[in-house]
Amino acid sequence: MGIREDVNILGRTLGTVIKEQQGEEFYNLVEEMRALVRQARQSEPDHHEAQARLAERIRGLSEQQAEQLVRAFGWYFQLVNLAEEYERVRVLSGTQGVRPQSLEQALIDLKALGLSAEQTEALLARLDLGLTFTAHPTEMRRRTVRHHLVDIARDIPKLEPQLDEEATLRVAAHIEALWNTPELQRLRPTVLDEVKGGLSYLPVIAGALPALQRDLERAFEHVYGRPTAAQLPLSFSSWMGGDRDGNPYVTPEATRQTLALHRERAREQLLTQIRAAYSNLSQANIVEPSAETQGAETHGVETYSAETQSAQTYRQESYRQRLQALHDAVESGEKVDLLPTLEALDAELRAQGQHRSADQLLIPLLTVARTFGQHLVSLDIREHSQLTGAAVAALLAEGRVCPDYQALDEAQKLAILRAELQSRRPLWPANTPLSEDLERAVGPIREVQRAVAQVGSRAFGRYIISMSESVSDILEPLLLAREVGFRILPVPLFETLDDLEAAPAIMTELLALSEYRAWLQGDLQEIMLGYSDSNKDAGFLAANWALHEAQRRISAVCQQAGVHWRFFHGRGTSIGRGGGPASRGILGQPAGTIDAGLRITEQGEALADKYSHPRLAHRNLEQALYGLLLAAARPQAELSDKWVSAMTRASAASTSAYRALVENPQFLPFFEAITPIHEIARLNIASRPVRRPGAPTLSNLRAIPWVMSWTQNRTNLPGWYGLAEALEAIGPDLAHQMYREWTFFRSMLDNAQMSLAKSDPLIFADYLRLEEHKSELGEQIRAAYTRTVSLVEEVVGSELLSNEVRLKQSIALRNPYIDPIHRIQVELLFRSRAEAGGLDRYERPLLLSVQGIAAGVRNTG
Repeated sequence: MGIREDVNILGRTLGTVIKEQQGEEFYNLVEEMRALVRQARQSEPDHHEAQARLAERIRGLSEQQAEQLVRAFGWYFQLVNLAEEYERVRVLSGTQGVRPQSLEQALIDLKALGLSAEQTEALLARLDLGLTFTAHPTEMRRRTVRHHLVDIARDIPKLEPQLDEEATLRVAAHIEALWNTPELQRLRPTVLDEVKGGLSYLPVIAGALPALQRDLERAFEHVYGRPTAAQLPLSFSSWMGGDRDGNPYVTPEATRQTLALHRERAREQLLTQIRAAYSNLSQANIVEPSAETQGAETHGVETYSAETQSAQTYRQESYRQRLQALHDAVESGEKVDLLPTLEALDAELRAQGQHRSADQLLIPLLTVARTFGQHLVSLDIREHSQLTGAAVAALLAEGRVCPDYQALDEAQKLAILRAELQSRRPLWPANTPLSEDLERAVGPIREVQRAVAQVGSRAFGRYIISMSESVSDILEPLLLAREVGFRILPVPLFETLDDLEAAPAIMTELLALSEYRAWLQGDLQEIMLGYSDSNKDAGFLAANWALHEAQRRISAVCQQAGVHWRFFHGRGTSIGRGGGPASRGILGQPAGTIDAGLRITEQGEALADKYSHPRLAHRNLEQALYGLLLAAARPQAELSDKWVSAMTRASAASTSAYRALVENPQFLPFFEAITPIHEIARLNIASRPVRRPGAPTLSNLRAIPWVMSWTQNRTNLPGWYGLAEALEAIGPDLAHQMYREWTFFRSMLDNAQMSLAKSDPLIFADYLRLEEHKSELGEQIRAAYTRTVSLVEEVVGSELLSNEVRLKQSIALRNPYIDPIHRIQVELLFRSRAEAGGLDRYERPLLLSVQGIAAGVRNTG
């Protein structure tokens, strides 16, 4: 069997459920609609006639019919997505030899580059791939729905090679339950809801890590001919419960609850693993018994009783008693360093020749302890620079240092901040409660301070400063942390095009400050780069080039200053927000810019797509590690002046074309007319509003709903607009050379191919009908799309996605089934906008259509 058979079984089961639950008449309507959209897609003489019949049929749908049709096709895509995920697992299981982009392939490639075993171990020790879970609102499925889908996915393998009757019945039962389950979240999720949703994927990841660690050890021995003690360069962080930028619900109390949940989940995970290791490591050493080993059962772990073997000289202190001690400490909530004990047990097992026991019975516990410990994930705090600045101003005024700090220029601010950093005195009067605004700023720092005291330093990650535009923006949070006697490491987030261009100068000035270097204490400097706002500000190519150049120049600054550094990439799932395959993105980083590793955000539906199945989690992690190892090993090299000059021209041309579009006075009403942005704002999929505070403008619209809106009408504009002008500025011959020889350029154009291939001019034309007062912008975008596709295909030397056949086939197979949802969404938008209060009346079917299209195209924001 293959994916087609899986899809057929799941589709037939859904059809049966629809027929039973909704009746034969509605089932026939679904089949009729499917036939009509197929005919409308065909390029035969009756194409326009088929389009007219389809349009007429959709206009005649009742409100209930429209809603149920959207649900039917939406559920179909949820099931197709499961089948595609299992197909990936099936392909991985059938792979013979060395898997492409695996850890073994990485080591083979490193050896081919000339790295010795010792150099490769040093590289592994130097690097860290930090994956950071965020609560950005691109995952629209309720947790209840995900529960049913996970259970269906578990049974898909049992549908082959011959149908398992019990599995078939279970799948049908879950599909029946799904059909009768409300898809939409009734209430907007709380911050803690988001935290729980994100953390739900960690058990799957924890289950994948031991096999990945064994892969690393076996691959190293196979490639270099000797064993290694190298560990996976992986760590996990979270913003959920700590990301305060624009989210008034992330209060100090929400942060406290988040950290408590982290501890609780870490404790449960460790206890489960310790109990498993205790049960399995039953070996005994032949030594004299000691009085303290005479034990009984305690705390739920079956301890060894010496009385049962009093005539023998066996004791189990070497394994089980030490595991018992760890269990008791973790269960009681004691702060304990598990690694010395577990690493000693591992060494003892190996010294006794019990490598299988070490690999299979102890490594799962050791890997979980190393990666998740008692903290589970490191919580970052993120705050907007304006709010940290306002909080510092309040402190300085109260401390009678400066009555109006915010009125000062940058040089005056720095003079005050540098002087204050040389002092340890708090500015707020002792035993006096902080003002409400100041408590909101300082409170989260106090909460992570408490968590560090309870479970160790890894409970807290870094302090991210959004919209960092100056050195003072980076120093200000240090004064807030000093108020509670806690040391934080600040991470500037450079987001807009101007900020990215200014970043190297800001970092040069920051790292030259003796006060800041004293605070840094030799730790590595982290720098976060924003993909979303830079793209919304300047367009696809200009943002990519600005990010590339910022990394090159900031790396040089850090190297010159003698400071180790790590870039933190704020990527989304869509191409317009830095998405695309992780390994491709990492390999596309400028040579010589990966020093201490990378951090990457993992958000929205990406969590479910990557980490819902242990095999998929394993594959995604190994591919990301493959990219990191190879990218970090590449020697620093000077870029061709010809290429840099070409990209500078291309960036200017691209930015000019993009801004001419979005700065057109007609653009904002045009955008609001031809996308469901107002409907998206009503989705209860995140605790954070879709806009930053202020009157509605394009600039304060968050990047996720911006990208999501263009995905809904299948334009995918943030993932390609302005690229045609850029390629024309470069010229076809040079662009072809750059695509062939430059990893960054090839990665960028391959991502653009994905955006262009997932765009659909036929569907976009339907959305253009929504514009009441016709402008020229729609036709301008359609013409730009056609020109961009032609130029990209000329540069890459083939049709779009010729190098990604599986993805190309998936898009072609999906389009006929997404079409009905798009067409119905347009009709519902017409109806809702034609009557007063129409959005209230049609809200549910419209939101279901948004969800159905998201399932159909997968990467939404």
